[in-house]
Formats: sequence, structure tokens, C-alpha cells
Amino acid sequence: MMEAFDTDRGGAGCLRGMVGQSPRFLAALKLIARIAHYDAPVLIEGETGTGKELAARGIHDGSRRRAKPFVAVNCGAIPESLIENELFGHSRGAFTDAGIAVPGLLRLAHQGSLFLDEIDALPARGQVALLRFLQDGHYRPLGAQHAESADVRIIVASNRRLKTLVGEHSFRADLLFRLHVLSLEMPALRDRPGDPWLLAHHFLDEFAQRYGSISGEARRSIDSHAHAWFDAYAWPGNVRELENLIHRVFLLSDGPELSLPAPDVPALGGPELLQAAAGDAPQSYTAARTQALDVFHRRYLDALLRRTQGNVTQAARLAGKERRALGKLLQKYHVDPSRFRM
Repeated sequence: MMEAFDTDRGGAGCLRGMVGQSPRFLAALKLIARIAHYDAPVLIEGETGTGKELAARGIHDGSRRRAKPFVAVNCGAIPESLIENELFGHSRGAFTDAGIAVPGLLRLAHQGSLFLDEIDALPARGQVALLRFLQDGHYRPLGAQHAESADVRIIVASNRRLKTLVGEHSFRADLLFRLHVLSLEMPALRDRPGDPWLLAHHFLDEFAQRYGSISGEARRSIDSHAHAWFDAYAWPGNVRELENLIHRVFLLSDGPELSLPAPDVPALGGPELLQAAAGDAPQSYTAARTQALDVFHRRYLDALLRRTQGNVTQAARLAGKERRALGKLLQKYHVDPSRFRM
């Protein structure tokens, strides 16, 4: 069992800032622990804000490489002209102003793990360079006479489906095959019932420690009325959105209780959704949640198609979903795109 994994908090799983107790979240933690033992490339997919980098760190921390470097880089932040220099480094005199040799990311991560976030943003030149290294573990720094080797575990992440990008000819199929040895899907927060409330208190404790408390001040809490909409809300920004909400309210609220305003209604589905979530009629939690999510989905899909005037491809892009997946939602909730076309 990996050292970073903990389940002592009331049955909840916790992994370096990843907190939850929902079945899909615990399944992801279990898979992280399993993947950590096998020294092979890993592909992590999931929406923005679902904790892909934390998962990558968990894999590293649970592996035999835990005492060695974990180097993280966002591929979207590297200009195409500097890709090979960033990955492989350069020798002295390789180009103008190269007065000293500078190691690349592979050398910095030697015997550890290199995490490449937003791998989908890696340009064609970078994809070729990475594929070359994955084939035999060798690379040549810019300007060097001889190739070098590095013992590095490659972990990559994407918020877009790489298989879809391969079909669109914007990502190399041979590189995907090299990367997709082990895979992990980080669940969206909307698919983790109960976890938003748990995470909200986790972040509240974190901010209380970070900013300290006024002498004699009581421990702060969250207004219980927020519980009515927490699981019903879709959290399009996932855990990152929730963390930012708690951070903002923590800093701007007075008194021991934080009042969390429900997000604006196009995302939530209007007062009807809150009523369905709170449930005036006596019904089970599961039934109330299903009712609230039905209201949300129909309202969300209506608003989405109204914005794109019935263009399903554009709507899928705005929603961050594959077109086929969005099409299935439209069928499930009986939303006809033709109603919104001008």
C-alpha cells in the first residue's frame, strides 16, 4: 500500500490534498496505488480542475522513485522552438549566448518522474522528440556530440481525449501507444456525490491554518443551508472552482459562519433545481438528487444549445465533452437541437 494513502478520516480517502469518500473517487485512489507499483508510462485524463497533477504526485510518491525528483511542466507553456532545449538541455556553445551547459527536464528528473501536463498541447516537433526518447531512453542535448540516457518515468495528463485527437490528426498515434500503457480517469466533481461538502470543510481547515485565526476566535464553519445545492450543482470548474469559492468567502466573510451563495441559475437550473435538491416532499436522498440532476441537465442543455443556436459540435466544444457523449445526453433528456436553430 502506498505511503501517501490514508483512509483514517471517517472512511474518507486522502492523498496529498485529494479528499473524498464517493465510490468513484475511492476507486481512483485505489488505482493510483496500484499504478504506482508498476514502473511504466501513465496517461491521466480528466476535466480541468479534477486533480490530475495531484494524482501524478501520488503515483510518484507511492513508487520506488519517491525519494527522487518529481518534475512537472505544462506543455502548453513551452514555445515550439524551445521544446527540444527544454526536454534535452544543451551543451556549452550550442547556440548564441549558450555560455554554459544547461540540463533539460529529462536530466533533472533522472531516476524520478517527469510529469507532462496538457500533453495534448505538445506540438508536432515535441511529440517526435518525446517519442524518440520513449523508444530507447536515449536523447542528445542540443550541440552535444554524444547521446545520453536518463532513467525517467513519464506521466502525462490531458483534459482532452487523446484518441479523439489522433482521429483529428493532431496527435501522433504511435506516441499515444507509447504513453497509454497505464491509464487513469480522474472523475469530475459532479460525479462524486458527497465529496463537495467534504472538500469544502477540508479547504476551510487549510485556509484557517494558512491565514491563522484571531485570538479567541471560534472555529469557523459553513452555513448548513449550502448543503442543499452542493451536490446538485454541476461544478464545471471541478475541485479548483470549489477551492476558489471557499478561499474567496473565507477571506471576505465576517463571523464564525461562512455563507456560501448558490451559483447563478443558468448553471444550476433555477429555483426549481434548488427546490428539487432541498426537497419539500419526503423522499430519499437518491431520489431527490436524481430529480435535481434531471432539472439541471435539461436547463444546462437548453442554455448550451440556445447559445450555439443548435450547433451540437460547437456546444460539445463549449461543454468540454466529445460530440458523441453530448449527443447521448441530448437523447437521454429529450432535448432537440433543431428547436434552437435560426
